[in-house]
Amino acid sequence: MEESKEGAIANGASHYNLQAELQQQYELLLDKSQRLEDRLEAFDFITDSEIGDTPLLRARNLERELGFRQIYLKLEGGNPTGTQKDRIAFAQCADALRRGFDGISLATCGNYGMACALAAKYAALDSVIFIPAAYHTRRGAEMEKLGARIITVDGDYEKAVEASVEYAAKMELYDANPGGDNTSLQLKAYGEIALEIYDELRDAPRVVAIPVSNGTVVAGVYKGFLSLFRRGKTSRMPLIVAGSSAHKNPIVQAFLQGKESCEDLEPGSIKETEINEPLINWHSFDGDLALNALRATGGWASNVTDRSMLRLAKILKEKEGLNVLPAATAGLAALSTPTDPEMLQNDRFVAILTSRK
Repeated sequence: MEESKEGAIANGASHYNLQAELQQQYELLLDKSQRLEDRLEAFDFITDSEIGDTPLLRARNLERELGFRQIYLKLEGGNPTGTQKDRIAFAQCADALRRGFDGISLATCGNYGMACALAAKYAALDSVIFIPAAYHTRRGAEMEKLGARIITVDGDYEKAVEASVEYAAKMELYDANPGGDNTSLQLKAYGEIALEIYDELRDAPRVVAIPVSNGTVVAGVYKGFLSLFRRGKTSRMPLIVAGSSAHKNPIVQAFLQGKESCEDLEPGSIKETEINEPLINWHSFDGDLALNALRATGGWASNVTDRSMLRLAKILKEKEGLNVLPAATAGLAALSTPTDPEMLQNDRFVAILTSRK
């Protein structure tokens, strides 16, 4: 009997080997004699297969522990290198490939460099990663294994960014640092988080809580929800809430002090710990964009202690079986201390957990 069209499709799908196809697309990317259009299509295939669509889970045990009506956790640790930063790393490497660059340059204290090293490897681009000499990240060896070149810089993260930007201009590499010409690209990539939350909930939650450092994730998620609201997809805008290491983030300090814009903190006042390292900085490159997101939605920002983040990470592990970096809980910590305790009742809330442990 002749096989139906639907049956043929189903039969073909059952024999489809995604890993073999990924390898084939990667090999195409490595062959620089191929047309740029074909290489870009191959990279898009890899990106679509590997990046985003991270889980959104209702945390019933956490609800009981903290007194929420409904809380959902967006697990960005589901990305390949374990953080949300894979989203912008792959978007920027696609942009670099499209624009004819041979490599990228960026500064990192760990996770972002790992994400860019992986994305650059898939895109067949060189990656030069600047790391502050005082930071001791276990991910340096992983970056080098992926083919990245590591350059250590005397000074803090902000100094490493400055050195990376200068190097990119000198060597004609793609500048993948925050706060530059590619900010809109980074915001769009992080805006996909909002679209994924909407796909699951079919509307905006009451609040979306996010850890904040440079402010790019906060601003990007806000932009994503704003687009959905303007298009009539959601009935409301969520309140955007941000949490960061206590007294070590310009965005949180500007919000709490009622300042119109972010102001740099005193560099000497910033003390790194094993817990707060992913969050701290005296300058937030996209700080004003994040500050606007908080105020435009009626949200709030909170200082979060290392103890609070450790406590929440322990609760998530014991009650929900989730193993995340303590710093990934900074947004959840801010959400759990609202300006009005009644706000936690009778609605849906989302906390973005930015990295797995």
